[in-house]
Order: sequence, then structure tokens, then C-alpha cells
Amino acid sequence: MSDLSDSFSLKGKVVVVTGGTGVLGGAFVNGIAGAGGAVGILGRNAEVAKQRAERIIRQGGQAIPLVADVMDEQQLTNARDAVLEKFGKIDGLINAAGGIMPEGVLRPDQNLFDMNLAGMKRVMEVNLWGTILPTQIFGEAMARTVEYGSIINISSMNSKRAVTRVLGYNMGKAAVDCYNAWFAVELANRYGDKIRMNAVAPGFFLTEQNKNLLTTSDGGYTERGAAIIRQTPYKRFGHPDELKGAIVWLLSDESRFVTGAMICVDGGFSVFSGV
Repeated sequence: MSDLSDSFSLKGKVVVVTGGTGVLGGAFVNGIAGAGGAVGILGRNAEVAKQRAERIIRQGGQAIPLVADVMDEQQLTNARDAVLEKFGKIDGLINAAGGIMPEGVLRPDQNLFDMNLAGMKRVMEVNLWGTILPTQIFGEAMARTVEYGSIINISSMNSKRAVTRVLGYNMGKAAVDCYNAWFAVELANRYGDKIRMNAVAPGFFLTEQNKNLLTTSDGGYTERGAAIIRQTPYKRFGHPDELKGAIVWLLSDESRFVTGAMICVDGGFSVFSGV
């Protein structure tokens, strides 16, 4: 009988995390390293990527910083080549890059028919194509270097409800959900069970991108933040570390027969009627 601790281990696996220099990306990176995996920390912030990689290495793990913009195919290709040169393979990919940008937020006092369409489009494209492009580049390497691989996309509660003010983000994440299901089926049709694709849909976690929308300078909630708490049965925001379990499971061999799935880690937000 196999030990479940071994089954959930990522020892011997190499996983790339886009958005690895962000708040949630940092939790993913730590979760992978903690489960014994080698991790490629990909982001635009070279210093943060380097610091996180060095910390993992000091603790006895394996990591490599990768500086790239997920919208730049050449930079992604260079990052892929760096991972293959160091580790010789890629077992997993987490598409964690994306998020909300100031130009993609509709202000309460702004005319609905005068919103920043270019900004909304930019946010939508980064969240969708910033998921598709890394998959094309790192997924191709996965298909030729490992027996089994796992790709995880990061969805959002915004793809399931009409969350106000952030239209571009809503549309981008809704498109990621569509892509997650479509690509999972195409992978299965073409590669059998060799590569699986799934998504994690976080509830509301405080990040550098949204904290000013959700919290006040004295640590309280904005009106928007309070509305989210009311809609969340747990009555709190999530902590980034609470995403690690789902991520490690989807990367591990214990999820071998899971593809096209959407795992909500949201404190009950997605199922609560408000009543």
C-alpha cells in the first residue's frame, strides 16, 4: 500500500509559476517547494524572483528565477529554455499572472458609457492571453519531456458573478474558464491522460492590486470590502496559504484522473445566495 504522503509529494517534479512574484504566486511557489518540487519563479520583478529563489535554495530546495512578461512570447521562450537547461524537463505550470489594473476599474462617479474601454480590453487580454501564451510555450515542453504533466489556470469569483466595476477582469476570467474546459478536452483527445488541465477559483484574498478597493487605511473594510464579507459565509478574506492544498493536489499524482475541473477556494462565496 502506498503512503499518501508520497502520493501528494512533488519531489522530482519541476513546476513553473507565472506571476510567481505576486502575493498569491508567492504562496504557490512556497507550496510547491514545501512539497518537494523544484520551482521556476516567473515574473517581471527580477529582484523579487531572485530573492524568493534564493530563500528556497537556502532552505534546501530547488528554484530558478525567471524574468519574463507573460504577453511576450520571446521572453517566455527564453524562460522555458532556461528551465530546460537547468532541470531538463517541465512537469507542471501554474498560470497565476494577471489581475486587476487601475485603468480597468470603473469609478463610482464615472459615466457608464464613458468608461476606459482600452483599459478594460488591456485587463481582459492580460488575464486571458497571459494564460494562453505560457501554456503554448511551457505546455509544448511538457508534452515532450515528461510522462505526465499538469497545468493549472487561476480563475476567479468574477467569472461566475457580475462583480461590479471591473468588466475587463470579469470577461478575462470568464474566458479563462472557457479555455480551461476547451483545452482540457483537446489535450485529452490528443494526448490521452498525459497532460491534464484544471483551474482553481480563489475567493477574495487581499493582494497589492485590490487592497485599496477592499480595505481602508485604518484596517477596516471599504463599502465594497464589507459587501464581499457579507456574501462570504466564512465572513473573512482568505489567506494565500489556504490555496496551497488545492494547488499541490492538482500538481500531484493524486489528481491523475482529474481534468477540466474548477476547484473553488472561496469560503463559500460561490454557493451562498445571500439569504
